[in-house]
Amino acid sequence: MPQYRANPLFYDAEYDGMKMLQNDVAFFLDHLPKKRQKVLEVAVGTGRCAIPIAQAGHQVAGFDIDERMLRLARQKRDAVGLRESDLKLIQADALKFRAKEKFDWVCIFFNTFLAFTTLRQQDQFLQNVRRHMKPKGNLWLDIFNPDLARLAKPRQRRVEPRFFFVPGLGRTVCSWTDIDRDPGRQVQRITFHYQFFDEHGVEHREKNVFDLAFVFPRELELLLDRNGLRIRKLYGNYDGSDLQSDSPRMIAWCTIR
Repeated sequence: MPQYRANPLFYDAEYDGMKMLQNDVAFFLDHLPKKRQKVLEVAVGTGRCAIPIAQAGHQVAGFDIDERMLRLARQKRDAVGLRESDLKLIQADALKFRAKEKFDWVCIFFNTFLAFTTLRQQDQFLQNVRRHMKPKGNLWLDIFNPDLARLAKPRQRRVEPRFFFVPGLGRTVCSWTDIDRDPGRQVQRITFHYQFFDEHGVEHREKNVFDLAFVFPRELELLLDRNGLRIRKLYGNYDGSDLQSDSPRMIAWCTIR
């Protein structure tokens, strides 16, 4: 099954201005005490979350499987004056990563958990996360809350067409999404399409194909419980509202059981 691999050239420009990504880190920071915390971010990408967490005064480590994304994250970290002691960036697989230290918080933003589409992967992931938590440590897990009406559609085409400007290309890119769902496996295949024209007027097309699971609230609770974790609070959005059937997000603040 294909896993999500972002295009580093597009990533920051693609998600710049997305409303939910203007709120998720701030909401997470509201839950951290003023005392400096040791924070581990899984799938740190280009540092969108890790950098402001480190700027808030916390000691952050982030890992990602994609060295190209980490290269950008290091450039961005250095550009804002953070040191490696403030934000350490490591290339590693989320299912195999082993650190010598434990953390006050492990955070997993922006649907990253759903990239693991089998129960075996999900268990392995959560066990590895728990291994890196201090005895009184916390897990912050942020995924979308399944929309039954949307999931009932087996196929969607040209979802959310939009344009974004990519400085590295000096070009505006058109993007859209195709979705094919398999309710029996609770997996949807996502295809991101990109189209742009270069300085010679030549058309370029790219696509990024990956599978994403969808997980329901009770299922999430069971997954966490059997891997030694419990939900302390379950939010439905970044305004701190409780999870409801129509909530857009499922944000679980967890501790070791």
